[in-house]
Amino acid sequence: MLTTRYVTGAPNWLDVGTPDIDGATSFYGGLFGWQFQSAGPDAGGYGFFQLSGKTAAGGMQTTPEQGPPSWTVYFQSPDAEATAKAAEQAGGHVFLPPMDVMGQGHMAILADQAGVPFGVWQPGRNKGLDVAGAPGSLCWIELYTPDIARAAAFYDKVFGWETSAVPFPGGTYTCINPAGTEPEAMFGGAVPLQDDPTEAESGAYWLPYFEVEDTDATVAEAQELGGKVRMPATDLEGVGRLAKLADPYGARFAVIKSTPPQG
Repeated sequence: MLTTRYVTGAPNWLDVGTPDIDGATSFYGGLFGWQFQSAGPDAGGYGFFQLSGKTAAGGMQTTPEQGPPSWTVYFQSPDAEATAKAAEQAGGHVFLPPMDVMGQGHMAILADQAGVPFGVWQPGRNKGLDVAGAPGSLCWIELYTPDIARAAAFYDKVFGWETSAVPFPGGTYTCINPAGTEPEAMFGGAVPLQDDPTEAESGAYWLPYFEVEDTDATVAEAQELGGKVRMPATDLEGVGRLAKLADPYGARFAVIKSTPPQG
């Protein structure tokens, strides 16, 4: 599962772009207990969502020209320039070239072979999120893509990811973990876009999951705060109780009360 013991290719950051950062702060604060802290006057309005004093995510106000409201997942790279070049050579695109972020690290926004945006974070002073896997923080990510094999080949060339087919209710599930790590290091999965009616009309993208104490209570709270339920709370044997939501501005995410690991 996802932890803060970051290695190359593992998710180490995520942020939300929203047309109303104050409204987003109110929504996620009510949902997860987050508080927004500005990154400073030179950060262009960017800031950090804090969970009990630890950074759980980032966020900033964006314009329609910057794309629809959405969450972006970033993956650790030892060299953002090299990763961007590898993405291009593998059939992807560079939306935002690698750049230094006030000495905190280097970032880039790329897209895979299906046009799915994702970020790269090369740690500097900022090593990544302070908390992961705990209630109110990122615990899993899921790629909805039209072609699992092509996506796996792309991310293998860019990050060296390893994939494995895991038995799952109704079939198999493609799990992802960093190169050379044990299965326990898996941090996400990939799903054929056409196999999920909830996602098929929306197009390919990365979906972040946040751990919660009570999925049903979180869903109810999201609705009270103006969010949308995209998939009601559902039990998956051996996985947990999950739901797919969107914030009041349309940024998509999921929540889950994970089943404790056996043994």
